[in-house]
Amino acid sequence: MSEQLVTPENVTTKDGKINLLDLNRQQMREFFKDLGEKPFRADQVMKWMYHYCCDNFDEMTDINKVLRGKLKEVAEIRAPEVVEEQRSSDGTIKWAIAVGDQRVETVYIPEDDRATLCVSSQVGCALECKFCSTAQQGFNRNLRVSEIIGPGVACGENCRRSKSHRSAPKSLT
Repeated sequence: MSEQLVTPENVTTKDGKINLLDLNRQQMREFFKDLGEKPFRADQVMKWMYHYCCDNFDEMTDINKVLRGKLKEVAEIRAPEVVEEQRSSDGTIKWAIAVGDQRVETVYIPEDDRATLCVSSQVGCALECKFCSTAQQGFNRNLRVSEIIGPGVACGENCRRSKSHRSAPKSLT
């Protein structure tokens, strides 16, 4: 399977910034090289993004202030917005996530010793399973990287904030 070509059109947000959640490690290294920085800066920022679930460049204290300022000008770390939340008595949480003008679902399912996170990779589905509401939409498109991993970031933040489950992730791995 070939890697999707990353172009400014498919990783740039409405305000013209690059959403770093849309870049893989190699693309992130290229991004930093294009900024005139050493590629290891990509690893530093990715650690903040995925280990610490940090979306604020100012909090990335091992990155110098000049680079943080440059990043704020040209990039952002933006997960899709949670537009609806439903909680079940067993601790299950279902979020409706806005992706463009459509929605997908992410479901957090807690167990005694672990938790499962069900995330979407597409808007709609072509399989037409009768029991599935997503399948009833039909297939629309594949999600962007930020739209797939963003709900995981949002889930981790939500679980840490609410302390809704003892197995809430401390980082995304």
